[in-house]
Amino acid sequence: MNEIIVEKFVGIDVSKSTLDVCIEPAAQTLHVIYDEAGISQVVCCLEEIGPTLIVIEATGGLEVRIATELASLGLPVAVINPRQARDFAKATGQLAKTDQVDAAVLAAFAKVIRPQVRPLKDADTRALDDMVSRRRQLIDIRVQEALRLGTAASRPLQKSLKQHIAWLDKRIAEVDSDLTKQLRESDVWRAKDDLLQGIPGVGAVTTRTMLAKCPELGALNRRQIAALAGVAPLANDSGKHRGKRFTWGGRADVRAVLYMAAVSAIRCNDTIKTFAERLKKAGKPPKVVIVACMRKLLTIMNTMLKNNTPWNPKNA
Repeated sequence: MNEIIVEKFVGIDVSKSTLDVCIEPAAQTLHVIYDEAGISQVVCCLEEIGPTLIVIEATGGLEVRIATELASLGLPVAVINPRQARDFAKATGQLAKTDQVDAAVLAAFAKVIRPQVRPLKDADTRALDDMVSRRRQLIDIRVQEALRLGTAASRPLQKSLKQHIAWLDKRIAEVDSDLTKQLRESDVWRAKDDLLQGIPGVGAVTTRTMLAKCPELGALNRRQIAALAGVAPLANDSGKHRGKRFTWGGRADVRAVLYMAAVSAIRCNDTIKTFAERLKKAGKPPKVVIVACMRKLLTIMNTMLKNNTPWNPKNA
């Protein structure tokens, strides 16, 4: 008689101090402190049962430790957007929200939706991601201080703001130096950095952000990478109604640098410039033109890294 294999799905709700685990279909739960001992307890439990899929919410980086630990042992881990989990909970009528309830929702999400398991960032990529994020934070603070300087009336306040801005400039320069050093010391990253910066309109900030925030670049097809970045047009049709296509979701950091790169490429990259002019002549609105150029630029980057080929206007 053939043995019946029961699929097991796991949801893990991560908070700063605790981990809540729910295992379906047995409705088994586990609540541990989020430290080495707690992680070890969760890992041992899940290794023993051999789950079909483990789903964890992205929680501002808190999930990285447990997700990395599980993935390093070959367990199938999918880290999902919190909005997906919350929308799923509402759709199933689960309006309450506690750590235990969230873990159960994630387990149900794993069973019903079965999100794709993607490789997690390795330690080097996480370090690069942290540095890119820190650079963005410093720049945001500098912008705020510059705005305050523009309205500062007293000299002591102006002096304080100028000193802080000068300090921020130094820190940003240091982070830029560290980022360049980190990229150039890695053979893999150096090759990718060189390929991407060979595209007219794509600079150092764009390549660093793409490598850190979108490590899937070069590993997915053009539709998947466009959806991941949030530049894929989404349909809005119903019956005979054909609504306007729109873009939504995706990774905001990636879209931000793609926007700036596309604006630059429209001016200095003949391929993107010709593409943009063709869309304008077709009557497309300016925003649609820019988003289409962002998507084309992203597709070019993806293809170049996938095939390990340098920039070629003819191929583009």
